Amino acid sequence: MQTVRVCGDNQLWRYDAVSFFGSRVSFRSTRVSFGAPRRSRVVSKVVKRSPKRLKYTSGSRFTKEDGLVYVEADPSASDSWKLEPIVSMLKQGAVGVIPTDTLYAIVCDLRSHSAIERLRRIKNIEASKPLSILCYSFRDIDKYTVGFPRGDGQGHANLFKAVKHCLPGPYTFILIASKELPKQCIRFGTSSAKYASRKNVGVRMPDDAICQSILKEMDAPLICTSIKFQKEDEWMIDPVMIADTYGPEGLDFVVDGGVRVAEPSTVVDMTKLPPKVLRQGKGPILHWMELEDDQMIDVDKDLIPAGI
Repeated sequence: MQTVRVCGDNQLWRYDAVSFFGSRVSFRSTRVSFGAPRRSRVVSKVVKRSPKRLKYTSGSRFTKEDGLVYVEADPSASDSWKLEPIVSMLKQGAVGVIPTDTLYAIVCDLRSHSAIERLRRIKNIEASKPLSILCYSFRDIDKYTVGFPRGDGQGHANLFKAVKHCLPGPYTFILIASKELPKQCIRFGTSSAKYASRKNVGVRMPDDAICQSILKEMDAPLICTSIKFQKEDEWMIDPVMIADTYGPEGLDFVVDGGVRVAEPSTVVDMTKLPPKVLRQGKGPILHWMELEDDQMIDVDKDLIPAGI
């Protein structure tokens, strides 16, 4: 058992963190209240909050519901000290929810095989579906993929320079995975011929202060997947509703960075030239991208990772 002490705003909060490989959090603390109320946020959609939800949005720095750790963080990450326990939990194998510059994402440490399995189970993602990774820098991308096309002397431009102007930003770039990427992140468990030679991964570098603060303190990228209602094909953008819905499924924590707009990233396949846009989202289509036609074949559709 490890005791973590978190200080800030002249307040002290203490909890006992146990192993997060499927376990819950044991607290030994009284609630800590802030002197000033949390500032209001402008949101794109008004959400009616039930009394149950109000448990998550009290003045405490951290609150919990049935073992779920819920952290309210300023969207600017000016209170990034609140995220230190979240980083510690992720490194121990926790699975939780953080905001990005598009949607909320269920995430876990790329190096934890058990956490990846739990993430797939919580989201009900089939084993053959590739996952995306959240990266802090191009160094991470170079380590876990073969990188971006850098020109071939046959008229194809060096796209790395173009991509540098897009990231951080609301794009998912599909790249060929390197040997450093765990097999659980790419397709496995299938003998289908069309999957045999494909080992691709979706790569994201979000332009979100909270997400970047967490990634900066990690030693490796985070596996990620987007969040939808369990019985509806619609994005979940309210962190309180996400906690209510997926907390019972096994989430360890939720970081609340405010209600988001339901707009996913633009997915671009960089494994072929010219790069093809497989899904148009928040990121604008640039001149060096080719928009895939409406008759996208099943193989191309399957390239879209369970990302954000």
